[in-house]
Amino acid sequence: AASLGVELANVTPTGPRGRVVESDVRSAAELSSVSDESARNTLPPGLPEASEIVPFSGMRKAIATNMKKSLTDSAQLSFHFEVDVTNAQSHRRKMKVGLTELLVKACSEALLRVPALNSVVTGNSYLRFDQINIAMAVALDDGLVVPVIQDVSSKSLEEISLEVNSLSELARSGRITPDQLVGGTFTVSVLGSVDGFTPILNQSQVALLGVGRSQEKPVVSKGKIVIREMMTLSLTVDHQVIDGAVAA
Repeated sequence: AASLGVELANVTPTGPRGRVVESDVRSAAELSSVSDESARNTLPPGLPEASEIVPFSGMRKAIATNMKKSLTDSAQLSFHFEVDVTNAQSHRRKMKVGLTELLVKACSEALLRVPALNSVVTGNSYLRFDQINIAMAVALDDGLVVPVIQDVSSKSLEEISLEVNSLSELARSGRITPDQLVGGTFTVSVLGSVDGFTPILNQSQVALLGVGRSQEKPVVSKGKIVIREMMTLSLTVDHQVIDGAVAA
C-alpha cells in the first residue's frame, strides 16, 4: 500500500473476517489511477503540468464532503452588518477575556431573543431547542475542527472563556474527543484576517455567524467624525427555515 500510494482507510476489504489483502490494495491503486486520469481528462485545456496531485483524504476529505452536502441540502443566504465594537473591546480587555468568548456569550443572548435561529433541519422538518450549544470553528494546519460549548446561556463570561481556551488547546494539540465535536445548535466562526466573508453552514444547522477583523475607522457619530473600532459580522442562514426579516 505504501509503495503504491494507497491509503488503507480507502480500501474495500475482501479477505477473511474483513481483512485487506494484496489484491484489494492493487484494485484500489488501479481505481485511483483511472480516477486521476479521468480528472485530467476533464480539466480545461491549456493548463500547465501539475506539480503535485493531492487526493482528498482524511480531514480534508471530510471537510469537502460536509461542505458540499451543506450547500446541496440547504438554501443558504448571507447578511452582512458592520458593528461598533469599541465598548465591547474595552470591556473584554478589562475582564481579560478574548473577543471570541465575548461573541459566544453575545450570540447566546441573541438566540434567547430570536430562538428560531437555534434550530437544526432533519428530513422534512426542523427542530428548535431551548438549550443553546454553540460550536466554534478552530483552524488547524491541515483543516479545521468545530468543538462545541454546551448550554452557553447558563454560563458566565469567565466560564465560557475557560472552556473556549481549553477546547481550542485540545483541538490544536489533536486531543479533542468526538463527544466534544457534536451537539452544536449554532456556530461562530472568527476569521480575523479579512474584513468579512460568507460562511457555509454546518450541516443541519440553520444559522452561522462569521466574524471579520476588528479595526479602527473614522465614522460619523452625532454629527462628528470620530475614530471607532468597527467589525463586520456575516450571518448565514438556511432560507428553508429562516426568512430574511428574521435574519436581519
